[in-house]
Amino acid sequence: MRLTTKGRFAVTAMIDLALRQHAGPVTLAGISERQRISLSYLEQLFGKLRRHKLVASVRGPGGGYCLARPMGGVSVAEIIQAVDEPLDATNCGGKGNCHDDNPCMTHNLWTSLNAHIIEYLKSVTLEQLVREQQNGEFQTISIEAIPGRRQRVVPVVAVASAA
Repeated sequence: MRLTTKGRFAVTAMIDLALRQHAGPVTLAGISERQRISLSYLEQLFGKLRRHKLVASVRGPGGGYCLARPMGGVSVAEIIQAVDEPLDATNCGGKGNCHDDNPCMTHNLWTSLNAHIIEYLKSVTLEQLVREQQNGEFQTISIEAIPGRRQRVVPVVAVASAA
């Protein structure tokens, strides 16, 4: 499975928006400049985020975008899925027709991986990511152990944005 720039940029832009919305609507031009993401690309992403009711637009002078819901109620999975980012490690799109219209030998492995990744991304909220940025923290993620296996801890590096 590969998370493309679409999903990465959407999450980054939402963190930027959430960090700054207390001062009023945030412009896409501002996000574009701070995060070095093309303005036209952000316009496409925010159109999708707005249609999924994750952001709201404010027109006119001083306009821009703000979150449509509280940060604690927005998961990373929702953001990624809103911009049509596939979260699928299978070759068949989950259809089970990977090998001559039958599931391949590793189909169940990749399907299980999909479920774990989606559950994890559902558990991470925009509020958590914003708090990490505000505190300059690096998050340590505990991955639930598979029965009979040791638990692993994976450090995740947070990238601070230029203010």
